[in-house]
Amino acid sequence: MKPILLCLALLPGTAHAVAASADAAAFYDKAVQQAFEHYQLPGIAVGVIEDGRIVHVATRGELVAGEGKAVDAGTLFKIASNTKAMTAAVLARLVQAGRLRWDDPVTKYLPSFRMYDPWVTRNMQVRDLLIHNSGLGLGAGDLMLWPEPNHFTRQDIIAGLAHLKPAGSFRADYAYDNLLYVVAGEVAAVAGGKPYAELVRQEIFAPLGMDRCQVGAWSPAAVGDVAQPHYRRDGRNVVGGRDGDVVADFPSMAAGGVRCSLDDMLRWMQALLDPARVPGWLDATQRRALWTAHMPMPIGQRLRDWDGTHFLAYGYGWRLSDMDGQWKVAHTGTLSGMYSSLALLPDRRSGAVILINGEGEDARTALMQALLKRQTAPAAGHDVLHYAGLLEREKAQRRSDGHGRPAMAPAIAVAARNFGADAGVWADPWFGQVTLCAVGKGIALTALKSPAMRGRVMSSAGRPWVQWQGLGEDAEAWLEFSGDGAQRTLRLRAIDPDIDFSYDYQDLEFHRVGDCP
Repeated sequence: MKPILLCLALLPGTAHAVAASADAAAFYDKAVQQAFEHYQLPGIAVGVIEDGRIVHVATRGELVAGEGKAVDAGTLFKIASNTKAMTAAVLARLVQAGRLRWDDPVTKYLPSFRMYDPWVTRNMQVRDLLIHNSGLGLGAGDLMLWPEPNHFTRQDIIAGLAHLKPAGSFRADYAYDNLLYVVAGEVAAVAGGKPYAELVRQEIFAPLGMDRCQVGAWSPAAVGDVAQPHYRRDGRNVVGGRDGDVVADFPSMAAGGVRCSLDDMLRWMQALLDPARVPGWLDATQRRALWTAHMPMPIGQRLRDWDGTHFLAYGYGWRLSDMDGQWKVAHTGTLSGMYSSLALLPDRRSGAVILINGEGEDARTALMQALLKRQTAPAAGHDVLHYAGLLEREKAQRRSDGHGRPAMAPAIAVAARNFGADAGVWADPWFGQVTLCAVGKGIALTALKSPAMRGRVMSSAGRPWVQWQGLGEDAEAWLEFSGDGAQRTLRLRAIDPDIDFSYDYQDLEFHRVGDCP
């Protein structure tokens, strides 16, 4: 499909979009086409801003692969963790209005809030909820959020924090988490006197004219033009987790639940890049707070090699770094078969946004790099395929270094008659109960509050593991039993060392609490 180039009226009183130079337009269009074709994406929407003006908008593909409805600039995508910046902005608006302070204790708003360490509970401030400095391990407790749908509530998540043992010291190191953004959304609701979803509409969407964005519970049929998530299966893009009649106000909304169109995201970016577009929406003090380096982050070799990065830190819902000597503010989002990426170069009043409704991790990386380098290092002239090649070489090197799923002995289904006393109901203090019980002639593991986590117990060389139904082999886990009698425990351990960190099996410790029903 040919790109859609639009002249959009953005916010009341603002200028219309303008066309990029012929050379720039050709470069941007080629980059989007390369990403779309090379990574065989089902759909993509991309926008570029230069000096505060939208200079390029391009879309490709379909809302649902094979159904013929084309993606356009009004199509809704999951922005996933790019929601975090909006949650932070809601809190900043409340600080600006005098409804809370960044250094307020969390317990001022949520008296039942508890961390594992009572000292951390007392000293956790609102600001700490946003900057991944809690001492929790990477992705701790994420199994209460994903896979979706599940039966955990926001109250369950907040209560579960008290049982998650820290992996490090409070405020000592960076480790990305999602649960504390759920807490941040509830703090906002208490301070603002309205549910989180209402606050986002009131404080973000309405004043910035982000009319297509959706948060909370809503109807896809009523809204229309909603991209669906896809996964690669046998060389094809296959829909997975298609929306039902109603999208629920699920618990992780404040961490990654907003959906927006490309038009909306460009409005969001322009408001952030140029305070004059929406006078008074966010004052200089709060803008500075959002983009202050609050928590240092480790700098990976790729950033050093590609961008000459010297500093990397987390602000309030944003990653802050330098790229070719220029200030960069950015974030990515990954959720249920959709990928997003948003990057700003504030000193240039420029940036780009990418929305993808398929498996697009490498696609967003290579494409964003090409789009930004056009502005930070134009002499390099590298296109998407150049960066795609670098990523492929990285992966090949990791494989040669022994990363990836290890070789396993042939698998056989564990027979129920051979499973013995380990059959039964097991419980973890934050995740709840799972059953290891007979189904037919075999044994199935089922998580009571997370029904998507259901699978057959298999054995390889006498070692039991769970083969999930619908989650894919990347999520599979060994079952490790230890101890005797009342001290008998069950732990899960990822088979693939490169498993997504949201499968935080390492934080689980089950004890047997009863027989199979």
